Amino acid sequence: MVRNRLPYLVTLNPPSTPQHTLLKWSTGHPIPSVAASKASSQLDLIQGKRRIWFCGAYQGYGFHEDGLKAGINAANGLLRTKVQYYVNQCISPAGFFTTQISLAGNSTPPAMGRDFRISVSHQSAPSSPRTPNSHRSSTPTHDLSSPFSGIEGLERDELREAAYEVFFTACRSSPGFGGRNALSYYNSSIDTADPYGACPGSPGKHNGVGMAVTSRVKRALGLKMLKRSPASRRTNSCGAVPMPTSPGSSTPDPSSPRFGPVSRTRRPLTSAEIMRQQMKVSEQSDNRLRKTLMRTLVGQMGRRAETIILPLELLRHLKPSEFSDADEYHTWQRRQLKILEAGLVLHPSIPLDKMDAFAIKFKEILDSSDQKAIDTGKNSVTMRALCNCVVSLAWRSPNGGSTDVCHWADGYPLNVHIYTSLLASIFDSKEETMVLDEVDELIELIKKTWSTLGINRYVHNLSFTWVLFEQFVATGQVEPDLLAASYAMLTEVASDAKKSDRDPYYLRMLAQALNSMNMWMESRLLNYHDNFNRETIGLMENMLPLLFSLNKILEEDVPTYVVSGANEFTGNRVDYYIRSSLKNAFDKMVENEDATELMSNGEAREASELLMKLAGKIEELAMKEKDTFSPLLKRWHPIAAGVAAVTLHTCYGGLLKQYLTGRSPLLNETVMVMQRAGKLEKSLVQLVVEDAVECEDGGKAIVKEMVLYEVDTIIYKQMKQWIQDRLSKGKEHVLRAKQTETWNPKSKHEPHAYSAVEVVSFAKEALENFFDISITITETSFHYLIDALQTVLREYIAFVASCGTKQGCMPTLPPLTRCSRDSKFAKLWKRAACSVGVEDLNQILSGGDRSHHRPTTSRGTQRLYIRLNTLHYLVSQLQSLDKSVSMSPKVHRSTNRKPSSYLEPSLSMLRIACQHVSEVAAYRLIFIDSNSVLHGNLYVGGVGNMRINSALRVLKQNLTLLCAIVSERGQPMALKEVMRACFELFMRVLLAGGNNRMFCQLDHPAIEEDFELLKSLFCTFLSADDMVERESEVVQGVLALMGQSTEQLIEDFNSVATESCGEGHKIPIPPTTANWSRSDANTILRVLCARKDRAANHFLKKTFHMAKRGTGVRAI
Repeated sequence: MVRNRLPYLVTLNPPSTPQHTLLKWSTGHPIPSVAASKASSQLDLIQGKRRIWFCGAYQGYGFHEDGLKAGINAANGLLRTKVQYYVNQCISPAGFFTTQISLAGNSTPPAMGRDFRISVSHQSAPSSPRTPNSHRSSTPTHDLSSPFSGIEGLERDELREAAYEVFFTACRSSPGFGGRNALSYYNSSIDTADPYGACPGSPGKHNGVGMAVTSRVKRALGLKMLKRSPASRRTNSCGAVPMPTSPGSSTPDPSSPRFGPVSRTRRPLTSAEIMRQQMKVSEQSDNRLRKTLMRTLVGQMGRRAETIILPLELLRHLKPSEFSDADEYHTWQRRQLKILEAGLVLHPSIPLDKMDAFAIKFKEILDSSDQKAIDTGKNSVTMRALCNCVVSLAWRSPNGGSTDVCHWADGYPLNVHIYTSLLASIFDSKEETMVLDEVDELIELIKKTWSTLGINRYVHNLSFTWVLFEQFVATGQVEPDLLAASYAMLTEVASDAKKSDRDPYYLRMLAQALNSMNMWMESRLLNYHDNFNRETIGLMENMLPLLFSLNKILEEDVPTYVVSGANEFTGNRVDYYIRSSLKNAFDKMVENEDATELMSNGEAREASELLMKLAGKIEELAMKEKDTFSPLLKRWHPIAAGVAAVTLHTCYGGLLKQYLTGRSPLLNETVMVMQRAGKLEKSLVQLVVEDAVECEDGGKAIVKEMVLYEVDTIIYKQMKQWIQDRLSKGKEHVLRAKQTETWNPKSKHEPHAYSAVEVVSFAKEALENFFDISITITETSFHYLIDALQTVLREYIAFVASCGTKQGCMPTLPPLTRCSRDSKFAKLWKRAACSVGVEDLNQILSGGDRSHHRPTTSRGTQRLYIRLNTLHYLVSQLQSLDKSVSMSPKVHRSTNRKPSSYLEPSLSMLRIACQHVSEVAAYRLIFIDSNSVLHGNLYVGGVGNMRINSALRVLKQNLTLLCAIVSERGQPMALKEVMRACFELFMRVLLAGGNNRMFCQLDHPAIEEDFELLKSLFCTFLSADDMVERESEVVQGVLALMGQSTEQLIEDFNSVATESCGEGHKIPIPPTTANWSRSDANTILRVLCARKDRAANHFLKKTFHMAKRGTGVRAI
């Protein structure tokens, strides 16, 4: 019933003049008119208040389309809104077409074509009009597939009409069908009070006739009684049985000629009338059927129904004139012929040869009726041939002998289709989920068709089970009592299935019906999260035992049943339902979030957010399962909630695996996802543990199914992978530096290489990202990152320090030779002294202008300075980074570990690299860049000629440039290494100066003075006299040797050499170690080799047979 109806009146002017003058209003009239108001008031008295009525559609007519549109427009104006409506054609119980209108509400069907009204509510959603049992009058919209094969050429409405004809014929001698002592039954489908009272002589409450007080069938099936007024369905007490003015109308206007005098009371409907209305058979069709039976059974009232070929009799006795037009007759005739075809040719109860002559002839007659109706007159050749074929086919027997029963409607599945159409009539036409209280009487009458249809108790029980179940599905699964009734009937079917006298066709029907029910219920249970909820869990509770029972029947009692599809699962079926439904629910969740596409092609950050969101939804789904479904499913499965938790755990694990393997995710997002997955896993494991408390094995078996996510392990692996990625990225920086670095300063204020800035930035970024991870960082993982960073740093440091060695900058030591007073150098010296002055000789030997004192530092040496700056920049940056890392609260340190520098290996390598680069730069500056003024010029041709003054001026310029280029942090070490290089060069000049240099004892004061000047220069730049003194100690020892006499030198040498080789042995030439020292034999020997006097010359010649020194003076 529609609620919240509005008090408006809309009238439609029918084509003919209505009898009720108050209803004669055109839709063109203004609705709020005085006349309309009077009509509204009058109809309120007749039909009740707060409704909108569309009145019209008198018998034989329909609403005109223009009138419909006008009425709709009027309603729109009243409701001040846009009213949706639907216009459909329907057939009234009287057999005439009428137009239904639905205005956002439910409609009441026409009653006998008298008039047609529709209640309207603008607050209800629009819906298509629905006639009683409309779900059976057309193709079913639900997804329950019919287990019985369809009948070619016949629709369900045609089968329903044929069913009524068979039913009426079988019950023709029963009360209410034309026999004596007609019994009347009260229908409970319309809840309207009887305004007329009981008519004298009519059945009523006072004698209890026709009252369905209780129902044995309903009580056995657990169905509720309707308990409605027995006067709810009535007809006129005299004459024909016209339909009432309207199904829901109440007291008519006593003064209206339309309704007649008050004394014309109505009586309750008989069982025949109830059945006719339930099966929606028109009065005209019912009258034609009665006439046919009267003509057929003249003088044969005792003839059994199973001996009557009803369609043939109808074809013989009904003429076209008894129908409204030729088309109606042709349609009716085609239906009768197709029923005969289905029962005699397509689905005969007795097998028929395909080449049977009567069947072929019948097919020809049927084909000829396709375009127009065949002649059924007495003299019609076609009719005689049809009768001959039908009778011959219907009166066959299995063994070819005579039979007393005709077989025209007892072949499967035709008989079942007809029989289920009859059983479907027990449902209330108004409340389709309810069964009529008169079901006992109706079923007893329906059973009278058994002999005609070839039905037995087994088939009846199975058909009744199917009809109850189909009605439950077709009515939207809102009435659990129908499902429970199906289960009650299935117990009878289970008993029948074990009997030994089962027919093959019954077994076939049993397999088809139960399998169809099984497939439908399993489709719900395999996805019960979508099909059930907390409010409808009762349906699931009723469905499970029903499903288990019918599966047991199929597996144990149906030999032809073949397990397929979902039925192939042989374990605990509830276990299978749980896993399947949770999997489907998870897949739907993933599909709604478009997770599959996002996981494959989306950004890592979006995928991470999705996984964390899904984890929350899975927890909600698990709680829903635990609270709503598990208490029910636990009756059939000891750990239902545990299975659900394991299923969800597995589903999420698969998505998690795809996330981890599909890309290189961001570390922080991955850790957050894994932490959320760990939280989800803990809740699911807890659910399993709680649910398995009462399990025999304590839930060990189900827990073993859970492949744990191993959150900590995965996080550690991901961190290692992330660190490896950082390591690869860092190595790319180093490789790029090797390929592109030119060792030019980044800027004036940043005199280091730009590649160092990139490497340091990389290290800082890696550490910052690492510390941004939302977990406590273990010392192990942190050290793994530090080791990776130091790998990059050490590789870069090694690259910066790869600038050669100091040995590559120093010249090779010349061979040891002895000086001779008659040497060519001495002779040349004498000749030159006679021809030129001392200053000229100094200028020649110096090779140029001594006033040229520009720095001699080369570009290569300056690039070494930039390398040195770069190293010192790295030192400062890494020290700062190491300090911040050591103080970071994110690092979880072991309590027994002493605090230390995490970057100490790199810092230590940096110190060595700084020392090395400083050393190489210094030796390059002194031995290569300053060669012309130092090693190549100092003391060449004699101490007095080439003193150190000129070289000191150049050296000072070089040191000034060094201080300008090298950073302040690097200057002390660089200057110290330059000083060492100078001291080394000074000693080489004295000890390995080559053929151009000779010294005597008298040169010692001048040489010592030059060295003091050299020390003074470095003291000026280093401001560290003590350090200069320490570094000059070796040179001071060599200078002391230069001041000793030759005899003393020879004595010292012999003493040192003898100690090393022993007494009595020939003294060998001591090896050159370049570690000059006053106590070193090789150092003393070199002083003797450079000594210009006879004693030294004689000693070297006698002791070592040393060759004379050749002249090495440069060409002048």
